[in-house]
Amino acid sequence: MTSQATDGLAARTAPAAPSEADAAVDRDFHVFDTTLRDGAQREGINLTVADKMTIARHLDDFGVGFIEGGWPGANPRDTEFFARARQEISFRNAQLVAFGATRRAGSTAAEDPQVKALLDSGAPVITLVAKAHDRHVELALRTTLEENLEMVRDTVSHLRAQGRRVFVDCEHFFDGYKANPGYAKDVVRAAAGAGADVVVLCDTNGGMLPAQISAVVHTVLADTGARLGIHAQDDTGCAVANTLAAVDAGATHVQCTANGYGERVGNANLFPVVGALELKYGRHVLPEGALSEMTRISHAIAEVVNLTPSTHQPYVGVSAFAHKAGLHASAIKVDPDLYQHIDPDLVGNRLRMLVSDMAGRASIELKGKELGVDLGGDRELVGRVVARVKERELQGYSYEAADASFELLLRAEVEGKARRYFRTESWRAIVEDRPDGSHANEATVKLWAKGERIVATAEGNGPVNALDRALRVALERIHPELAQFGLVDYKVRILEGRHGTESTTRVLISTSDSAGEWSTVGVAENVIAASWQALEDAYTYGLLRAGVTPAE
Repeated sequence: MTSQATDGLAARTAPAAPSEADAAVDRDFHVFDTTLRDGAQREGINLTVADKMTIARHLDDFGVGFIEGGWPGANPRDTEFFARARQEISFRNAQLVAFGATRRAGSTAAEDPQVKALLDSGAPVITLVAKAHDRHVELALRTTLEENLEMVRDTVSHLRAQGRRVFVDCEHFFDGYKANPGYAKDVVRAAAGAGADVVVLCDTNGGMLPAQISAVVHTVLADTGARLGIHAQDDTGCAVANTLAAVDAGATHVQCTANGYGERVGNANLFPVVGALELKYGRHVLPEGALSEMTRISHAIAEVVNLTPSTHQPYVGVSAFAHKAGLHASAIKVDPDLYQHIDPDLVGNRLRMLVSDMAGRASIELKGKELGVDLGGDRELVGRVVARVKERELQGYSYEAADASFELLLRAEVEGKARRYFRTESWRAIVEDRPDGSHANEATVKLWAKGERIVATAEGNGPVNALDRALRVALERIHPELAQFGLVDYKVRILEGRHGTESTTRVLISTSDSAGEWSTVGVAENVIAASWQALEDAYTYGLLRAGVTPAE
């Protein structure tokens, strides 16, 4: 492919000029995402081309400046991704980046097929990985230290001559700096001198600590004058701290992955890094309004890679602004900022009050407000709810993960009676073990709804599934809204292991409709009875949220 042709591909991939709304973005500071390459190396992640396209769109919506799409030429999937991305994605905020290595020893960049593949990708920006550790040069590349420097110079200058913007990742930089600081800095000078826009210092083994990162970045910046970036792995649990320490020392380019995905224990997490830059450092690194999309983007990417979003992730986890202790709740009732470092709305998250045996009056009042249940300042009512919650939690119930069951309990106290759309007469579940080794699961429910006695039987792939189906068969004719309900998660916890098979069991069920999800809890001495309680609450709450009038 000719230079003119590749330049044309790059032009189609380049983002449009910043709009007036994005004019405040700090263009001198780079947020660089490598989820599609480095993040994809996490154990358990296996991205299709379609997955990569979806994640790229999410990252562009979030407003990162650069999206590293993979290594074109190294595998067919990455090659296809670049071919499709430049045709099918109109990037509004990001530039697409191709990743590859410097040319081979004893060759030239112009002749190297993998360098050609980088150009053929059409990406306007190319990141080159270069060895910065002298032992890696001699043992892994099996070449001389001077030849390695020439490989960096030749590849960078060749790509620059073809109109590409070039970043250089100095692999194992910090370990190399410890072993031979002079040579590590020579690699930085070679890259910058040949035209690399940014030289990225990589903590490839993830073994550095913030003070060490800061000291090295400060010295290298002073000694080389190059524009520096940081790429931190999380093997010491310090990747985000190390990234911010590098920024404090003068780095103006941060490489991260969504939700911290990456090889071994992961990379610097994009979301807390960006949250800190925007809200703690006052750097405008995202377009206007993009920060409030952070929680949604984090969860959306987790869904694409088929990993459950981390509940305790900073800024975007569902527990990031969840409060359980009564002391906290009392203070938050006066001023939420007393126990929160930021307003959760800024990152698209929300304050949550957890109801548990640690709850006090303030917790219940705030939770009622969150659920839209007016307690009217009734101290006696609130006291009854607190006592009821503590009594139920002593029995094994857990309401902090079952908001729907708690709301039903709360409404029962406020309204003086439980919400009922049906009344259970009896239920039973039968598991039949057949001679051929197969199993049959059948359930029968007998209940009353709208003055009518209903008996329904159904089979399922387990006793709980059979009960769920039987309950649905019994009620769907009277309450057609149930057709929208679906069980999406089911968890069982044995609470008192010392009793063996007679132990108390807690079941948590998550149910969804077209508008969202809700969770309910059941506790009993066997898993089927506990499951039935949770199912009853799930259907009752679903009908409540659907606006159905109770039967009694």
